[in-house]
Order: sequence, then structure tokens, then C-alpha cells
Amino acid sequence: MSKDSIIKQKSMEFAKRIVFLYQYLCRDKHEYVMSKQVLRSGTSIGANVAEAIYGSSRRDFSAKLQIARKETAETLYWLELLHECAYLPDKPYSSIYADCEEIHALLTAAIKTCEE
Repeated sequence: MSKDSIIKQKSMEFAKRIVFLYQYLCRDKHEYVMSKQVLRSGTSIGANVAEAIYGSSRRDFSAKLQIARKETAETLYWLELLHECAYLPDKPYSSIYADCEEIHALLTAAIKTCEE
């Protein structure tokens, strides 16, 4: 995976969306607990991808991608919960959820390639 990989780019864009979501949830919805959780897990995806790119071995690379994939699963959970509790309207929820699912699929494919 190169420094300019699609996963790195998409996870950075996703992290920015998560930061904006966090700001919205705190400012407009006065929600501070779940918003902090989604902020942590949603921004952690890209951080782990960045670590993977500079991993010291193929095994280290794969391990960091697996952590990033786990963070996407956690983020999907928080997004769904925020939506179910009426903190996140349908349209923005569908969009950000789809982005997270796409990153999850990209990470899964990269991990499979790494294990071959």
C-alpha cells in the first residue's frame, strides 16, 4: 500500500466527516457520550491505516489493517445507534454509513491480499 493509497485517502475524508458529525452532535443535539465514542473510533480508522503504511513488516502491516477494520465495525455500531436514537437524520446517516461500509470492504480486501 502506498502513501497515496485509496484506503488512506478515503479514511482521511471519512475522519473529517466524523469530526464534523461530532461538532454537530455536541453543538446542535447536546449529545456528548456517543458522539465522543464515534469520534474516537471513526478517526482511529485512518490513524491505523497510516500506521500500517509505515509498518515494520508484512505482519505488522496486516495487524494494523485488522485494527482499522475493527474500528470500522465499531463506528458502524455507533452510527446506527445515533440514528436509532434520532440524533442522526436519515439522509446524513445513510451517506456516512455507506462511506464507512466502503472503507470496511476496502480494508477486508487489503487484508485478504496481504494474507495470500
